[in-house]
Amino acid sequence: MRFSTITLLSLASLALASPIAAPIPKAVLTRDQAEKRQTPLNAFLDLLLDYLPAVDGTINAVAGILTTFESFLAALTGEQTTYNELGNTCKPYTVIFARGTTEPGNVGILVGPPFLKALDMAAGAANVVVQGVNNYAADVQGYLAGGDAKGSADMAAKITTLKAKCPNTKLITAGYSQGGQIIHNAAKLLPAATAQWISKVIIFGDPYSKQPVANVAESKRKTFCNAGDNICVNGPLILSPHLLYGLNAVEAAKFATS
Repeated sequence: MRFSTITLLSLASLALASPIAAPIPKAVLTRDQAEKRQTPLNAFLDLLLDYLPAVDGTINAVAGILTTFESFLAALTGEQTTYNELGNTCKPYTVIFARGTTEPGNVGILVGPPFLKALDMAAGAANVVVQGVNNYAADVQGYLAGGDAKGSADMAAKITTLKAKCPNTKLITAGYSQGGQIIHNAAKLLPAATAQWISKVIIFGDPYSKQPVANVAESKRKTFCNAGDNICVNGPLILSPHLLYGLNAVEAAKFATS
């Protein structure tokens, strides 16, 4: 859905009005990050980097700024933030994605859409079914509690349903930030055989990055943790490195289809 110019300008003024919401100067990007921008995802990543708020505070303190920024980015890019394709048909690949705290829809905007774009390019859009985690508030309280319980149960239930309906699909469970907690929690709720059936686990900014995913072989898991990301050590601080995982979309998609 595209938004009117007035709506975009209003959201932009909200996003940029905060004293800590100034964009990060492009000069601070590392050479590696700059190279990652040279992908077919340039349009999205350019907007993300151009308007990225320079956050530095506890998750409680910056939640409002992130909510405004994420709504602004979704409107500006027109990216789809909600997917409910499970049950429609069985395809070679199925993604069940858990968004991060404060993000819109059920796959969010900072990581979900760029990752899904990259996966469509890697596997072919006609070969991929996408499902976001529902019944999941993705709020600060859920993160501080170790991952929303209802969201964790929803992901586990969706995995169970998918295995029964589409046993030959390659399931990719993916999540960002609190979405990583959801993946860890859901795996613990599953029978061992069901967790072992998962093809790939991909987590961006994982608060439980040092913990295994229950009954999933480490060779099937890829975790992205940027230097300086406090969330990756299960901390309470949101810093700019935690918002940059869209830059890892292509690498993540290659792993998902490897």
